[in-house]
Amino acid sequence: MKPDKLKPGDTIGIVSPSSPVAFYCPNRLNRGIAALENMGFKVITGQHSRKRTGHTAGSLNNRLDDFHHMIRDPDVKAIIATIGGYNSHQLLEELDYSLISSHPKIIMGYSDITALLAGIHAKTNLITFMGPAIMPQFGEFGGLIDFTYHSFVRTLMKDTPIGKIDSSDHWTEEHLSWDIDDSRPRATVPNTGMKILKPGHARGPILAANMGTLLLLAGTPYLPSFEGKILCLEDDESEQPSTIDRYVTQIRQMGIFDQISGLIIGRFHSNVGFNEEDSLQELLQNATRGYDFPIIYDADFGHTDPMIVLPNGVEASLQATEERGVLFSIEESAVQ
Repeated sequence: MKPDKLKPGDTIGIVSPSSPVAFYCPNRLNRGIAALENMGFKVITGQHSRKRTGHTAGSLNNRLDDFHHMIRDPDVKAIIATIGGYNSHQLLEELDYSLISSHPKIIMGYSDITALLAGIHAKTNLITFMGPAIMPQFGEFGGLIDFTYHSFVRTLMKDTPIGKIDSSDHWTEEHLSWDIDDSRPRATVPNTGMKILKPGHARGPILAANMGTLLLLAGTPYLPSFEGKILCLEDDESEQPSTIDRYVTQIRQMGIFDQISGLIIGRFHSNVGFNEEDSLQELLQNATRGYDFPIIYDADFGHTDPMIVLPNGVEASLQATEERGVLFSIEESAVQ
């Protein structure tokens, strides 16, 4: 089920399903809102999106009310999270999936928000979007990085096939403290592009998520099907090689690698600490031993910028050969 495409003048609703960072960094949030307005959209914020109740942005009922309000509001054409956190999966038990199915609209975020994206996709078959969030990306000095902006427009504002996904020319992981010293663009470095761990060809629907967040759904009715999927995984800078190894081992032991057609890993922040002695490549080779699906890493998504928008449930193809490099293409539109 595809949501309607966004058009200039449409209203975007902002919610905080998890972390209360908007409470602590109001200027960053306001800058993200201004970036959307400068793109030609109207913006409304959830009643509790700037609140804090302990470690979450309001109570569970507060966060549910905000989300359901945005779903019910006929003027709201897209819902974008302020940021991730740790607890968005709390909403999954209480969401009104019939309401979501009868009012299909764009729902986007990344990191912890992928619990909602995956769960909603599993329960309704609605295309959901792993992509930029209000504070980390729209709240950048100057708004969205151009590469992210073009992916946003191409994926959410056009009802034609998305097509070939190129790598960005530059990327950044520089940390600037929000509302303190984020008054300039972040420094970037050249991007060497997507890299091949295992060559091959794959075709299937995209399933994109944060590794640790996706595994929170194991054993629940909110875990999506992996059959034939091109699985796109990322994780944040607080992880380390040992925890990433733990996640991909669990994915293996759950039988997920028996089902997928291909694997794409988003670019990791250097704080994760991969090195020659403890490398991502060796870790992935070990976890996927015995499988021959193509594996790509250092793609433009995750906890570095810029990032592409990845639509869950949309058909894609992946060709990875030493001769031609990586060709990753999204073969249909994500919106109608």
